[in-house]
Amino acid sequence: MPDKGYLALVLHAHLPYIRHPEHEHFLEERWLYEAITETYLPLLKVFERLTRENIPFRLTVSLSPTLLAMLVDPLLKERYLRHLDRLIELADREVGRTYHTPFHEMARNYQEQFREARRVYLEEYQGNLVNAFKKFQEAGRLEIITCAATHGYLPLMMVQPEAVQAQIAVAVNQYKKFFGQTPKGIWLPECGYAPGIDDILKKFNIRYFFTDTHGVLFASHRPRYGVFAPIYCPSGVAAFGRDVESSRQVWSAKEGYPGDFDYREYYRDIGFDLDYEYIRPYIHPDGIRVNTGIKYYRITGRTNHKEPYVPAWAREKAAIHAGNFMFNRELQTRYLNTLMDRPPVIVAPYDAELFGHWWYEGPQWLEYLIRKIRYDQDTIELITPGDYLERFPCNQVARPCTSSWGNKGYHEVWLCRANDWIYRHLHLAAARMIELADTHPYAGGLLNRALNQAARELMLAQSSDWAFIMNTGTMVQYAVNRTKTHLLNFLRLYDEIKSHRIDEGWLRWLEEKNNLFPEMDYRVYSKEYETA
Repeated sequence: MPDKGYLALVLHAHLPYIRHPEHEHFLEERWLYEAITETYLPLLKVFERLTRENIPFRLTVSLSPTLLAMLVDPLLKERYLRHLDRLIELADREVGRTYHTPFHEMARNYQEQFREARRVYLEEYQGNLVNAFKKFQEAGRLEIITCAATHGYLPLMMVQPEAVQAQIAVAVNQYKKFFGQTPKGIWLPECGYAPGIDDILKKFNIRYFFTDTHGVLFASHRPRYGVFAPIYCPSGVAAFGRDVESSRQVWSAKEGYPGDFDYREYYRDIGFDLDYEYIRPYIHPDGIRVNTGIKYYRITGRTNHKEPYVPAWAREKAAIHAGNFMFNRELQTRYLNTLMDRPPVIVAPYDAELFGHWWYEGPQWLEYLIRKIRYDQDTIELITPGDYLERFPCNQVARPCTSSWGNKGYHEVWLCRANDWIYRHLHLAAARMIELADTHPYAGGLLNRALNQAARELMLAQSSDWAFIMNTGTMVQYAVNRTKTHLLNFLRLYDEIKSHRIDEGWLRWLEEKNNLFPEMDYRVYSKEYETA
């Protein structure tokens, strides 16, 4: 067996559906704008450069249905441009303010970055980043996969399999709408798996999913090759397990690359550092200080003392770390080849927002890594899970264990004392939605609209992001309010449908406000639902 192996880099891009047409000063809407400027556009620029220079690469990117919906929403696109214009104005002022200081080079870098982001967004992508990603899939560079409709935490929804079915059905339908085909794979939200989920995936012709390491290692039969080859569930759907070593090197702020002292410090932002009167036009109108994205310091050390950021030092470290990562994967591959009858696949999944937003140098690191894999070695090859299954279709059969990623790996983040109260309400609402779908198989007109909106409200309440936020203790009130609001909207719709007294004015307002998935078909909750 030659010393050959595969590296499957997987970037999971997701944000909860946050859209407030009532006014544009919700702090949470900024999550999308920051992700576009700091992660999605920088990653797309990396893909553009590599493609232009004819450097081959294969990456897997999951784009969640809620993120897709926000990226094409006219209101949010318009607001993003206004956000970007304010950033450009601030960066212009910063270039003047920092003249003859150690921060001037970075001020100019931000000025160029924001202006270039606006140009690329409008001129190259015409404001449509979904088509930008689609272009790279059609060019054979990316394998784009889906995620559950609103990132619902599926293991805790299996009380009613129809609720999981609905999350998957809507996700697949949205994927077909944007990409014209069925997704090969899916990112299970929070890598949450429980037996039976794969049977639902099989129904929708999804070929593979991911689990955390222990999900595969503690399967019904211990896999012969651990996480370095997929296993087939009895349903025939493949499960790929996360490699611990490659994840730790990139994820961990303490042990991994992002914590290097030469990298940019995320937690020192001029939105908090500068004089209030100066920064006031660029923060929340109520005077709440927020991150602007302009940060001038490097991590420096483990104390609060921070030194100015030096871009050249950070670029050098990104190159060194990319080489180190590649070298470690080569060693892994050579060792694994002594134990396996096929080339191993090392699965390295990450949240996409780590690259650029949390780890400023992440896109640079990724580009260096791809270039080094192309030119500096011949042991590992970039691959997607779909490609690996095509090349090696014969794999061991075993059922993964119930698991997730996150603290301790068994649901604790999404079912704890901070958020356990939500589930009795979610389960009751799901049971009622299934009842409505089974009772009205052929609804039309106003009733059809009300049923579709009820399905939207339930899905929005099911988002795992709200339970996660409640657990972490940040923006808790917003998460609680979103959960309660969508549940209350659902319950009112349920009552109006049951009593045959639908308030069309209120329904129209709700459709305009929570306009997720315009093609929603409430029948996805039916026990008799059949895929197209």
